[in-house]
Amino acid sequence: MNHAVEPLTEDTLTDASTLNSILIAPSVLRRMACWLYEGLLLFGVVFISGYLFSTLSQTRHALDNRHGLQAFVFLVFAIYFTWFGHKGQTLAMKTWHIRLVDVHGLALTQKRALLRYVLSWIWFLPPLAVLAPLQLSGGETLVLTLGWVSVWAVLSRFRTDKQFWHDVWAGTRLVNANTPTKA
Repeated sequence: MNHAVEPLTEDTLTDASTLNSILIAPSVLRRMACWLYEGLLLFGVVFISGYLFSTLSQTRHALDNRHGLQAFVFLVFAIYFTWFGHKGQTLAMKTWHIRLVDVHGLALTQKRALLRYVLSWIWFLPPLAVLAPLQLSGGETLVLTLGWVSVWAVLSRFRTDKQFWHDVWAGTRLVNANTPTKA
């Protein structure tokens, strides 16, 4: 299967309506499937990171150095998403034929990819911050967190470009992988 794509020209990039018609966002369902697959793949990254951290820090009990491990995994995720964001696709994005670009359809800088990673925590931080003092059961926390994630995903439907809000704030876009790129 040939996925050859025509490069964008300078004339195409200056016309905003043409650019928006070329840089079409994948469906919310496809982006959320990619999101879930990314989480599955990150399980391996967390496992290896946790093993490396516990080996290097000589941690013998799971609750020892818990905050250090969380900070280390946060840093590993930052490197992972910044590196692959700069390259345009994570493994999950390649599988689901989704590409990450800036608002003009160009490759991201590492700085913009890192900004997107930090802003993407909006998927989890609000429900966790609200739920932490309530000391709810794991099931209740899961249901409320998934409720927030669902609401956050649906909010993209109210934008004309169908992008998630953290992408809008970061100046990035998720587009179909067969979208033309600038030469």
